Amino acid sequence: MMTTILAIYGSPRRKGNTALLLKKAVEGAREGGARVEEIVLRDLRMSPCLEIYGCKETGRCVIKDDFQPLYDKLLACQGVILASPIFFYTVSSLTKIMMDRCQSLWVKRYWIEKTPFGKKDYSKKGLFISAGATKGKRLFDGVLLTVRYFFDALDAELWKTLLYRGLDFEGDVLKNPDYLQEARAAGADLARSIS
Repeated sequence: MMTTILAIYGSPRRKGNTALLLKKAVEGAREGGARVEEIVLRDLRMSPCLEIYGCKETGRCVIKDDFQPLYDKLLACQGVILASPIFFYTVSSLTKIMMDRCQSLWVKRYWIEKTPFGKKDYSKKGLFISAGATKGKRLFDGVLLTVRYFFDALDAELWKTLLYRGLDFEGDVLKNPDYLQEARAAGADLARSIS
């Protein structure tokens, strides 16, 4: 069976820097032999988590919206590539809404399936791609903690990160073709590592 990778576009801009980087990673993953399904979060209608804990019975969120099919895809895939620009030292609001809705997957993993905390033999791998406008030393500190725990809820190891500073305006990444090559290579490596 072919390896499936879910590529999640978390940028509000369709041609933003993280979207272009993710596009290259997707090309690489396909070249590496994976089937890649692309999800553009800005195209989905998703409520934020309402913390009603309807998920504690089955591990499935009870809010009926576009998160429901995404939930199934997150469970079924073998790898995830998540791309989000930095907004106030974390992911975009579109990405954070999706992450918060994955509280249901955390409930499934830790409350229902009783996975021991600290278990590190994950069944999936995740690649995180991000770009931020500033060149601050701690630009990615907060987001990496958030992403690591998000991937953990998906039973995915944070396998690799591609983090780029000084990219603000749409198309800035095109001035750095080595970043795009690195993203393509990372996508190919991810596909090969989970096949």
